[in-house]
Amino acid sequence: MFEPDIQYAAEVVEKAKQIVDRAIIRLSAEGDPDQHQVLAYDLAHIASGVESSRSVLDYGAKGKIEGKLVCVFIADVVHDLASKTFGRELEWDVEAGAVDELRSFAAKYRNPDFVASVALESGPLHLDPEFEMVRDAFRRFATDKIVPRADQIHRENLDIPEDIISGLAEMGAFGLSIPEEFGGFAAGEGHNYTAMIIATEELSRASLGAGGSLITRPEILARALIRGGTPEQKNHWLPKLATAEVLAAVAVTEPDYGSDVANITTSATRVDGGWLVNGVKTWCTFAARADVLMLLARTDPDRSKAHRGLSLFIVEKPRGEGKGFLFSQDPRQSGTTGRMEGRPIETIGYRGMHSYEISFENWWIPSDALVGLDDGLGKGFYFQMEGFENGRIQTAARAVGVMQAAYEVAVDYANNRKVFGQPIIEYQLTQAKLGRMAAMIQVSRQFAYHVANLMAKGEGSLEASMIKAYVCRAAEWVTREAMQIHGGMGYAEEFSVSRFFVDARVLSIFEGADETLSLKVIARKLVKK
Repeated sequence: MFEPDIQYAAEVVEKAKQIVDRAIIRLSAEGDPDQHQVLAYDLAHIASGVESSRSVLDYGAKGKIEGKLVCVFIADVVHDLASKTFGRELEWDVEAGAVDELRSFAAKYRNPDFVASVALESGPLHLDPEFEMVRDAFRRFATDKIVPRADQIHRENLDIPEDIISGLAEMGAFGLSIPEEFGGFAAGEGHNYTAMIIATEELSRASLGAGGSLITRPEILARALIRGGTPEQKNHWLPKLATAEVLAAVAVTEPDYGSDVANITTSATRVDGGWLVNGVKTWCTFAARADVLMLLARTDPDRSKAHRGLSLFIVEKPRGEGKGFLFSQDPRQSGTTGRMEGRPIETIGYRGMHSYEISFENWWIPSDALVGLDDGLGKGFYFQMEGFENGRIQTAARAVGVMQAAYEVAVDYANNRKVFGQPIIEYQLTQAKLGRMAAMIQVSRQFAYHVANLMAKGEGSLEASMIKAYVCRAAEWVTREAMQIHGGMGYAEEFSVSRFFVDARVLSIFEGADETLSLKVIARKLVKK
């Protein structure tokens, strides 16, 4: 068996980047990317794969196993690029023979025996000792406290047990990205980004709905507050978020406006001493259990101002439960009877968190609920985007956790299930599937670490979107193949792989639907860059 050649891989990745860059220039010359959506969408994903490949070349040089995993991954990326350009050379501005070397590399490292050789090789993580401690601590908690109840929570659509929430609070999970001055654990060089994605991966490995997503919502609100809150708001809310004294949900999406945030219609109208909120929000995850909602509302009735007419509020509320909720306000407080009603949305996966459609009727909130007070008027879109940008790398970490869990149960089942007289792990096809899984998971993980380092420097906005787009689609493939390895039993709820499969499906939808993220964010940033 031949050895991995990282120098060769680096040369091929550079050629792939040159092809992508030419296509971006071509797309830019055509004007608005929205007029060429198929090319823009394909480019966004291919560029994300190429950037993932570039980011892990150093990792691939650290050892033989690392080199194998990286070469398997890069072979898939350049094979995909060559396939996408076939018959579309003019559209991609590809010169004759430009992809020949890509095909040669893919032919070598997509060799079934080479791919199969890493079927059981997850590869070392190369984490600093402090991050290994974080990983070990959250893995132990997830294994002991979440895994034994994850399937029941999923099947019966239960609320997340309170001892899971309090246990994570005791570990400091909710304060990983909150500065020390506000009671959190974020200090120096932005290491909190890496700790946060490590914790998120380990919790998601146990359960996406009952573990991996718990720290995302307070993370989003904390980032928005750090960006736009007044000193008083930071001092009041951030310590409460860090200890989980206050749990948050995010109320941005509306029935007619999902990723098209700039056109939302829910209004906040100024009245004496505060604001009255009217409208409907949907896909508000964890809204019943949450103590506050991070609400994006229109404060300027002039719709032509789009996102410049939106402001961000912290809306306090009582706690509810998964079956839904209805709260009323004392009219003596605001002169009117306010109502907030949450209708649960039943979903095929991602259970435990629960999602809701929430209607507001004259729901009164005090003046100091406006993030940034009057200085924050019309800036809510930018404040919430600060949080969502970080939420994307967290979503990638969640995807890695779900993939890792699916891979592990697939390996276990393949070792124990016999078909035609031998364990299915001994078949080349099974080994090749597991090898591709191992490569995708480790490269996705290492790319996440890379993006975390960029974000710690105040960079990585484009890369955070790229990793979300690429890794979430990868999670669908990995969980699908893990389910397939289980055969008929993969379709049974008694096997956890069925939960991983339906959970993975939501990853390309929330935190920015894949199409919108690719067309409106990645493609546009590539063209601008």
